[in-house]
Amino acid sequence: MPMNAAAAAPSSGGDPAAGSVLLRMEGITKAFPGVVANDKISLELRAGEVLALVGENGAGKSTLMKILYGLYRPDSGEILVRDRTTRIAGPRDAISQGIGMVHQHFMLIPPFTVLENIVLGSETSRLGVLSYAKPRAAAAKLIELNNLHIDLGASVEHLPVGLQQQVEILKILYRGAEILIFDEPTAVLTPQESDELFKTFRQMRAQGKGIIFISHKLDEVLDIADRITVIRRGKVIRTLDRAEATKPLIAELMVGKPVILNVDNPRLPPGPAVLEVDKLGFVNAEGVAALRDVSFRVRSGEIYGIAGVEGNGQSELIRAIAYRTRISGGSVRLLGADLSGLDVRSRRELGLAHIPEDRHKFGLLLSFSLADNFILGSHYKKPFVSVLRTQVRRQIAENARRLIAQFDVRAPSEQTPAHALSGGNQQKVIIAREMSAKPRLLLANQPTRGVDVGATEFIYKQLVEAKKNGAAVLLVSADLDEVMSLSDRIGVMFKGSIIKEFERESATKEEVGFYMMGEKAR
Repeated sequence: MPMNAAAAAPSSGGDPAAGSVLLRMEGITKAFPGVVANDKISLELRAGEVLALVGENGAGKSTLMKILYGLYRPDSGEILVRDRTTRIAGPRDAISQGIGMVHQHFMLIPPFTVLENIVLGSETSRLGVLSYAKPRAAAAKLIELNNLHIDLGASVEHLPVGLQQQVEILKILYRGAEILIFDEPTAVLTPQESDELFKTFRQMRAQGKGIIFISHKLDEVLDIADRITVIRRGKVIRTLDRAEATKPLIAELMVGKPVILNVDNPRLPPGPAVLEVDKLGFVNAEGVAALRDVSFRVRSGEIYGIAGVEGNGQSELIRAIAYRTRISGGSVRLLGADLSGLDVRSRRELGLAHIPEDRHKFGLLLSFSLADNFILGSHYKKPFVSVLRTQVRRQIAENARRLIAQFDVRAPSEQTPAHALSGGNQQKVIIAREMSAKPRLLLANQPTRGVDVGATEFIYKQLVEAKKNGAAVLLVSADLDEVMSLSDRIGVMFKGSIIKEFERESATKEEVGFYMMGEKAR
């Protein structure tokens, strides 16, 4: 693919056409078997603006952006770029039209340098030999123009997540993108890295570029967006100017009813230690020490939150507590009992419950009915089995109907297979099952990942309710706002260690964020 001329000679900023319409999507419809993902959606993006696209999980946002980037083809409707109807049959067509997309999961070659990743697929050569002189000059100019801070010679595999994202941004700018799509770009960033990203947004906006920003974080939407388009069940509900937008209004438009965004979370007198982790070590399959001397306590009646950029040992920590895992040192004790050597059933018998980070892989049997999913972990106990160890289907069905009503699971019946539910309702099934066991220790690993604002409100209430009922709650979340709003105490993980603990009252996003980046000593 030849390098776009705009990349060879980047603009110095100040597009005189700022405010003109860069993009129109008109009457876009896309249906999949059993669902209309986009239903006659129309929106426009102007030069020099950030347009936020918000909606519940499954509302159709990602489908719409995949259509714009050529990953899906619409069933009907048209796309106009600078008032010219265009057909986008794939990402190559999108890039040729000046459309670039930064995905949630980066598309980088880890061993390559930053510059090699930027020019990959757009290389220039002289007499059959790759030449990096002109691409290096063009990339350096883009770095200067867009408030980026990156070494073109650095290997991508050694860069933190925030800088890897900057490489993705450089890739699309290098190809001359004027319309930039960002899908949940701050999901894995620290507050400081998010601030740097938004500085880059402002630089690009000043150059007349148009940015589509998909996010569930309404504070960020209100901070950076010029206009906000709300999608619900595949339809555009309303587009708001920033001046008229508020968090309660956006949330209500997303869900279709008022949403309580601040859950009452009182600090309770802590009880005795339920979970005791002492100098825990864990070496992964690659021989890397994923946990190093991790020590902390979680007491009855409190939520202990783990903050950190993903990949710093959080998953290994939960695995060591929830499953029988070969640890390299230290100990894990639940209510005084050493968990080493105990299988999952024995740990659950001691009072452990677990909301896993991947509900499909670890939380549900997707082809099984809701009734059967609700009894996982208790399927061998009365009243679900008789004295002859056969299942009592009547009790299993009654249990499911009770939990469906109590936890507001939206499903046709208890016999509905789990795969037929939305992500938020699947998460409610897991939470209903784990909470109904009346746990002494609740492990909540990324409990609101991929769910909408309405389901998030519900999940927050359940975690606080578990605390009020005397459970010890260990919360792991990549969302720092979530950790700070729910936790009584916060431990920051960096490179497999807890390097700092905070009480709720003394924690600030800025200071916690610095520790997440490893920029403050223990």
